[in-house]
Amino acid sequence: MTNIQSTVRVRIGPSPTGEAHIGIGYIALFNYVFAKKYGGKFILRIEDTDKKRFNKYSENSIINSLKWLGIVWDEGPDIGGRYGPYRQSERKEIYKTYIDKLFKFDKVYWCICTHERLKKLKEHQISLKQPSRYDGFCRKKSKKDILNNIIKGKEAVVRLKVPLSGCTIFQDMLRGSITISNSNIDDQILLKSDGFPTYHFANVVDDYLMQISHVLRGEEWISSTPKHVLLYEFLKISPPKFCHLPLLRNIDKTKVSKRENSVSITYYRQAGFYPDAMINFLGLISFSFKDGRDVFSIYDFIKEFSIKQISLGSPIFDIQKLLWLNNLYISKKLTNYQIVKYLQKQFFSYKYLYKIVPLVKGRLSKFEDFIKYYDFFFVGDISTNPIYYLIEDVGSKKSYQLIYLLLSSIGSLMDFSAKNIERHLKEFCIDNHISFKSLLMSIRMMITGKKISSPLFKTIEILGKERCLYRIKASLKILKSMQ
Repeated sequence: MTNIQSTVRVRIGPSPTGEAHIGIGYIALFNYVFAKKYGGKFILRIEDTDKKRFNKYSENSIINSLKWLGIVWDEGPDIGGRYGPYRQSERKEIYKTYIDKLFKFDKVYWCICTHERLKKLKEHQISLKQPSRYDGFCRKKSKKDILNNIIKGKEAVVRLKVPLSGCTIFQDMLRGSITISNSNIDDQILLKSDGFPTYHFANVVDDYLMQISHVLRGEEWISSTPKHVLLYEFLKISPPKFCHLPLLRNIDKTKVSKRENSVSITYYRQAGFYPDAMINFLGLISFSFKDGRDVFSIYDFIKEFSIKQISLGSPIFDIQKLLWLNNLYISKKLTNYQIVKYLQKQFFSYKYLYKIVPLVKGRLSKFEDFIKYYDFFFVGDISTNPIYYLIEDVGSKKSYQLIYLLLSSIGSLMDFSAKNIERHLKEFCIDNHISFKSLLMSIRMMITGKKISSPLFKTIEILGKERCLYRIKASLKILKSMQ
């Protein structure tokens, strides 16, 4: 690869809206390797401007998950750096300065369209099988009229004034020249009514101010890149180089999604995957070594890395391949001592056992009972007669529908404490007119595989959201097969 800038600075900008997704690890790995290959810097930036979906636990999940993988950053919210702050919520005043510049250059406009109007517009476009996009209604109105409405208290957002003709062109390091007609680019919202920027605006400003030289991100952002290119042009600043990495896919080529799969890095950590094996796997699924090897360390990856060796085909997240790699690392690469130390750290740590013991000690006749009756604290998959997954008196079809709803409901919980879980399940039962006792037995069997277990809500809290969601998903697949 040629023409790499002498000062390489790359970043990832995850949003703290849930558990760290395996896709974050994948994109972070390629950014990290790229930076280290060319002696550059890798930056972690938390893009937390979506206040409706913000999850205060998510930032810790992102940081801890990346550290578990062995991906460390040179600048970030936890360690600082000369270009901070590294949380977008702490940079609000900076964005206002650049919005003012865009108004000065006549490249943006105020929009006072209501949610109701925008909803009707979208429904109309869908009925005509047209792309869903803003129709420029406020762009056509007089500035004086718009400002008068804002003065009177009308909610307003700031939109990008995309040229009505011509094309926007940008270069992709993997794909070459990409041309998008401006007629296909939406007048994107840049500043929301709450004063926070959208992703599209904040990431351009931050990439410029943090002197990001290359943007390596998923290919789902290709359609948004023209908006970013226009913003760089309108602000009269130079854009970074772009490289859009192929999306992770399931075996059936569908996008890796939390609806059907375990996509949380936390889950793979809890399930007993070794971080070096996971790194090997994430690199292997879209990068090919010239010598064709399947097994390599992150140091090998850095040494041999080249953008040209990234495959544009759909990288497959093949869990069987991951299991094969994990077994190879455990059986061939780790010493007995390393395995014992890892087990102590990840599965039998003092902190984890100390949470469990108060729940079970009153039920132990002898210490071996701890493993015999409470193995569900230490395994990934639960095996039991699926008849016990059914909610009493509602049948298999209705049970499946209710558990499906419950899965989505539990997945949205930010506070995964025992008290909140109990409250949430009681409300779910009231809303769906089912017995709380019947639902609990079904949930207990899906989560623990046992009719009698440690106190359920505290058990769920200790096991954690991702492991519980995984077990409910697995049970749902079995319930579906019973239809």
